[in-house]
Amino acid sequence: MTNTLKHQYLTIIWAVLVLILCDIPMDSTGGVPVFEGFDKLVHTGFFFVLTVFMFYGKIRQQNSYSFRILSVLKIFLIATAFGALIELLQLKVFTYRSADWWDFFCDVTGVGMGIFSYIFLHRTQNAKSV
Repeated sequence: MTNTLKHQYLTIIWAVLVLILCDIPMDSTGGVPVFEGFDKLVHTGFFFVLTVFMFYGKIRQQNSYSFRILSVLKIFLIATAFGALIELLQLKVFTYRSADWWDFFCDVTGVGMGIFSYIFLHRTQNAKSV
């Protein structure tokens, strides 16, 4: 467990940052440029980076780019559950924020983009060694 946490420090820092940013009141964001869909773009980006950090920690822990479908499934489930947790917190605890199915959809889209990136780079890495 300690070994996993040691390699996932970027993921943990990023997850805490995402949790804070997703749960602060919108009034406190002040001068952030807002356009229609900006929130969805931010959610997608947050979870893309989260997923990439999770894969990075896993690669460092294993000391290889080995492709294990179980690892990919675990990362997908953990990141998706984190997105669901944020939306649930917005619904029940941070009532000044609104829970939105589209935000959750964008979270899952960001996770999917991160998984695609890992698989794409894994294939590229293996192609170089062949």
